[in-house]
Amino acid sequence: MKYDFDKHIDRENTNSVKYDIREEYFGKKDVLPLWVADMDFETPEFIREAVIKRAKHPIYGYTLRGDSFYSSIIDWMRKRHDWKVEKDWISFAPGIVPAINMAVLSFTKPGEKILIQPPVYHPFFYAIKDHKREILENNLVYEKGKYTIDYKDFEEKAKEAKVFILCHPHNPVGRLWNKEELTQLLKICRRHEVMIFSDEIHSDLILGENPHIPLLSLEEEPTNIISFYAPSKTFNLAGLSTSFLIIPNKKIKIIYEELLNSLHVNMGNIFGAVALEKAYEEGEEWLEQLLDYLKSNLKFLKDFIEKNIPEIKVINPEATYLVWLDFNQLNICDEDLRKFIIEKAEIGLNDGPGFGKAGSGFQRINIALPQLILEQALKKLEKAIKTIR
Repeated sequence: MKYDFDKHIDRENTNSVKYDIREEYFGKKDVLPLWVADMDFETPEFIREAVIKRAKHPIYGYTLRGDSFYSSIIDWMRKRHDWKVEKDWISFAPGIVPAINMAVLSFTKPGEKILIQPPVYHPFFYAIKDHKREILENNLVYEKGKYTIDYKDFEEKAKEAKVFILCHPHNPVGRLWNKEELTQLLKICRRHEVMIFSDEIHSDLILGENPHIPLLSLEEEPTNIISFYAPSKTFNLAGLSTSFLIIPNKKIKIIYEELLNSLHVNMGNIFGAVALEKAYEEGEEWLEQLLDYLKSNLKFLKDFIEKNIPEIKVINPEATYLVWLDFNQLNICDEDLRKFIIEKAEIGLNDGPGFGKAGSGFQRINIALPQLILEQALKKLEKAIKTIR
């Protein structure tokens, strides 16, 4: 079956975060939004049909997650990531961000230090600061258009850290960490007894030839690692608040689930479970076509910018549909750059400093949208930059 990713879907007035709070977030409504990390593509029809079928049952009462919930996850991990996961490793979460916050509460105390790698997904900062933990920053090294890890600095910070939150693949810089990099991080964390929270929500969205390596697949024994997964980015299901954690260490799993249960958020919702199962049972063909379309959009973006806006540098992503753009050659301060993009280009991007000080001079763009709309956005940006050349 051929899926149509060129189809335009009107999302206005649907309580969409991306569309319906533009005026609040950007100060004006008439900006083309390419910011929030969900896709402007239809959720696959086979998932929608499964949800509708369940919705036709007249009672939406308290509901368990049956065996098929777990088996669909296990089968997906085996097929997509060549990794054998056991049922009793899997825990529910009402979203990756809530789960990271619950893990912070479960395994750290106020005043303890948590290590992150900016520029990085901004909720990592909140999960630490909001609970009165301290942030340790191991800034990624940006050289010749690519980001790498400063292991010497990482080890120094790891000596003080209780937990390391890994973004894998990395949002926003798009790195797909390889086996050598992951092994080096694991060795350092083992040496200093640092627990790892590995956010792998973008792991299905691989744009290059190299595969995603689940961090836990590199460990032979039960370990102090929690990995965080969800079908939400892959299949555009973020509004259904259904994610899961993989925790082989039974003691750690019990501690996490005690907090999950004490907050009474362990139930989840009926439709999220149905959507997850159907996505993982039938979603491979749709995902392969999505990846082809994203690769086409990425090529279009890179070619357009190289030809028409060479002042901007594209940090080539190995994964995710989020692309990190370097605006530093414009020599504009962050405040003026944000204002320029909103008011002159009339597009809505994610501001680089929101990902930490290391994001200064950068912007994040979401390319999971029809290519015609992406072209419109890039032309608006080109037109605006012509005015300051």
